[in-house]
Amino acid sequence: MNKKRFKLSIEQHGDLESLEFWEGLPQETKNLAVKLYQTECRVNETIVICHSEPGAWYPPLFQTRPCPPTGYENFNFVIGRTMFETDRVNAEHVKRCNRMDYVWVPTDFHVSTFVQSGVDPSKVVKVVQAVDVEFFDPFKYEPLDLVSIGNLVLGSGKKDLDSKMEFVFLSVFKWEYRKGWDVLLKAYLKEFSRIDGVALYLLTNPYHSDRDFGNKIVEFVEDTGIEEPVKGWAPIYVIDTHIAQVDLPRMYKAAHAFVLPSRGEGWGRPLVEAMSMSLPVIATNWSGPTEYLTEENSYPLLVDRMSEVMEGPFEGHLWAEPSIDKLQVLMRRVMTNVEEANMRGRRAREDMIRRFSPRIVSGVVTDLIENLLDRMI
Repeated sequence: MNKKRFKLSIEQHGDLESLEFWEGLPQETKNLAVKLYQTECRVNETIVICHSEPGAWYPPLFQTRPCPPTGYENFNFVIGRTMFETDRVNAEHVKRCNRMDYVWVPTDFHVSTFVQSGVDPSKVVKVVQAVDVEFFDPFKYEPLDLVSIGNLVLGSGKKDLDSKMEFVFLSVFKWEYRKGWDVLLKAYLKEFSRIDGVALYLLTNPYHSDRDFGNKIVEFVEDTGIEEPVKGWAPIYVIDTHIAQVDLPRMYKAAHAFVLPSRGEGWGRPLVEAMSMSLPVIATNWSGPTEYLTEENSYPLLVDRMSEVMEGPFEGHLWAEPSIDKLQVLMRRVMTNVEEANMRGRRAREDMIRRFSPRIVSGVVTDLIENLLDRMI
């Protein structure tokens, strides 16, 4: 069969536009986005792919630009591309998924949870998410100076050349309970002290909260009653300023290991970015990341139990409670078994190239679209 030619067009949908994010993109990415935005497609020949959570699909449950823009009947096919972080999809989202011709989800975990929640199995298709392995390439970058941009919030840091001798753990997340920052802080502060020569850097931003992360961390430590080691706290730094996309590879390059003990992930973009940068990664072995975490390419973190979401629109759903004790063991292991950790980091990059590079994923998407085009004839 001869390959068909089709053109792509993009429009802003779902989340608010961020000028700060846009300005930090590589120029090549900006140029491509502008080109795709300016491309016009005839409605009656269009396959629409709505990339967002189902509440933004037509008609949206909140104020946003709807997708599909004029309802469902004017297009050849309408596809919802989405994911979720708990053990199920709520009834309203199930109904919206079933209005779509297809629902693309990124992992086997989502295929299972969406179907078990009531989404028509014939509509659910796994389409993994790509990571730009050429952009996130450790051989292209020098490390970012984390000490100069991190705010010390606990412990005593090194502001001299000796800081380069520290073993740096990095975590990237928005400040919400789901991300397991409490689990990370407990494990780190219980396992390490000042004399261990480690540092934890948290790149974070507000999520329905203020930016006072330093006081939040200090209050959390006081409230949980973690005892300060005799030799003093291992240092914790917070980076709460915006890091431009062009500088993200340099930030990963400055770390020795990446850790994210979240309670649930749709995909885990910082995880695959870190893995593309050959970093050893410690992450909860549940939900989206099970699609790519293995004992050979990372350090999958065991789950102690499942727990209920206690508040918000998804109250009553279940997500994971990662093991604090096992996280302590893995963080110590990564720090002390450097050769093993580096080997897993190298394998991680190999797996990202082999399974999730833009070339591989675009091939999958192209085949799916061309099959739909065949049906339009």
